[in-house]
Amino acid sequence: MGRLFGTDGVRGVANAELTPELAFKLGKSGAHVLSKDKARPVVLIGKDTRLSGDMLEDALSAGILAVGGNVIKVGVLPTPAIAYLVRAYKADAGVVISASHNPFEYNGIKFFNRDGFKLDDEIEDEIEDIILRDIDVNSHITGDKLGRCLEADDDALDRYADFLKSTLDVDIKGRKLVLDCANGAAYRIAEKVYSELGADITVIGNEPNGVNINDACGSTHPDKLQEEVIRQGAFLGMAYDGDADRLIAVDEKGRIIDGDKLICICAQMMKDRGELPGDLVTATVMSNIGFHKYVEGMGCKVEVTSVGDRYVLESMLKTGCNIGGEQSGHIIFRNHTTTGDGILSSLQLLQAVILSGKLPSELSDGIEIFPQVLKNARVKNENKGKFREDPEVEAAIAAAEKDLEGEGRVLIRPSGTEPLVRVMLEGQDAVSYTHLTLP
Repeated sequence: MGRLFGTDGVRGVANAELTPELAFKLGKSGAHVLSKDKARPVVLIGKDTRLSGDMLEDALSAGILAVGGNVIKVGVLPTPAIAYLVRAYKADAGVVISASHNPFEYNGIKFFNRDGFKLDDEIEDEIEDIILRDIDVNSHITGDKLGRCLEADDDALDRYADFLKSTLDVDIKGRKLVLDCANGAAYRIAEKVYSELGADITVIGNEPNGVNINDACGSTHPDKLQEEVIRQGAFLGMAYDGDADRLIAVDEKGRIIDGDKLICICAQMMKDRGELPGDLVTATVMSNIGFHKYVEGMGCKVEVTSVGDRYVLESMLKTGCNIGGEQSGHIIFRNHTTTGDGILSSLQLLQAVILSGKLPSELSDGIEIFPQVLKNARVKNENKGKFREDPEVEAAIAAAEKDLEGEGRVLIRPSGTEPLVRVMLEGQDAVSYTHLTLP
């Protein structure tokens, strides 16, 4: 059995790879490792709208209860809501059951510590070691030492909504917006926040049935949002993914504003407001060449990290940077929260556009994005890193980079969440790619 934790928790096909048995073990070992100094740790659990969420939630809870921990179930809420609420409830840990942007048959389990941060590799390794070595951490406690499920305050959603609204400093009353909730965890909270702020909203992707999460909707499939923005004559469109920690936007012309552009637009606002310490922006190796040129044109620097929001945040905490994220729309506003938050990001984007006095398309068009070609090669999880040792692949990369003549790049990396190796070619124009081949 290989490593359990990827870049965003433990993930796999529900009841095949991510089984109730594994969820039970994750509950036991996770509660044990995260709460060693507490006789009765409290763990907050949230989930998205997937059919398998109930099964995994009960198995995970049973594992926590078996080691004497108490569980608070807050139901369907975005991943960033759990990161916020684990602090608001003064819990010892938080767990989210979600596979984010993946299809419904997948699910995942990711942990937050008591401060609302995703776990360091060392802590994940400790949890994983207990499971893989089949160590019994609870010694079969009995009687009143067992844990129990506590009643969640009925204001969990309200608490999170109030927090989100508090991050906005401009009036958005009457602004015509379209929200695509991906039939996922944002389906109640996004509408609630924008309605209470007085926006004129149309909501799509807000009828989850357990199997339609991310299905031709949300941040990975924004086509319907683009059409609806044009149909409604909206000012902006916002698309979230299944667990609402990502944002992809659509301007008033129905055109995509991806994560790179979102970060640029918000970073400019933050610089203008004196909220960008050290004039620093954090991004991953996937960020576009055009992103780097724009940020440098602002008089700022880019700190580059590996792919994965955990690595972005790790760098931000070291440097004091206040904004960082990924091309996929996973953006962290460290002055507000501890993880990527799609709804918070959409509020900050809307604020940046309003404060600029320009239309969303005008801001977006000011950022030149260079063409990228992305291809995914499906492989077994245990083989995802083997390309690094393949001389044929190395030779093909070298030949492609030589053909690009320093005006582009080749990036190959294993996915942290799926059994894929991702290949990216980037250059000044799409014609650059027509003669390039990789095995």
